[in-house]
Amino acid sequence: MRETHELEEALHHHFKNPALLVTALTHTSYANEAKHGVRHNERLEFLGDSVLSIVVAEYLFTHKNMPEGELTRMRASLVCEAALFEFAKQISLGDYLRLGRGEERGGGRCRPSILSDAFEAVIAALYLDGGMETARAFILPFVTGALTDAAAEEDYKTKLQEIVQQNPEERLRYVVTDESGPDHNKHFVVEVHLNSNCIGKGEGHSKKLAEQQAAKEALALMGY
Repeated sequence: MRETHELEEALHHHFKNPALLVTALTHTSYANEAKHGVRHNERLEFLGDSVLSIVVAEYLFTHKNMPEGELTRMRASLVCEAALFEFAKQISLGDYLRLGRGEERGGGRCRPSILSDAFEAVIAALYLDGGMETARAFILPFVTGALTDAAAEEDYKTKLQEIVQQNPEERLRYVVTDESGPDHNKHFVVEVHLNSNCIGKGEGHSKKLAEQQAAKEALALMGY
């Protein structure tokens, strides 16, 4: 388990009340095994979920001219467990968690549900220690990065699909050819195949980003 002062660097915030961060990193399994009075992060998770939701909703309302239904779907994609798990991995949050012995042995530091909950708890700790602006400054880079990745992925993959669909007999598929690195810092290599031929190759810290890069390379080779 790494020292919390290292995490403060990643959070760009020095806690006036360090106990808040410690609590945010404490899983129920650790509190259950520890001495009486150790607090776990479930209450902070509850608060962080609300802070995250309002920050994301406010950003989308301000920057995306979309109907309510589309805004709701986009917000859901940014605050779901899968998204928060990816955000948590970007700051190696699992390395700082306080886990019980059983959870530690069972791979709790890489478990999506634990990491996503801890991410929300950290948001709450930032909010309580530094206010809404501190929490917002932490959250928004993840949100804007995810939106940029999603837009790029949709643009390249959709464009490639539209071109291929002009010939109904042609088929596209994406193939993961390599996966390496620890769970918090994965590296994927993906090829995009047109029928049985590889027409592009991409790399990224997620399968989606690698697919995006593969589609981009294929488009470039095709002259687009």
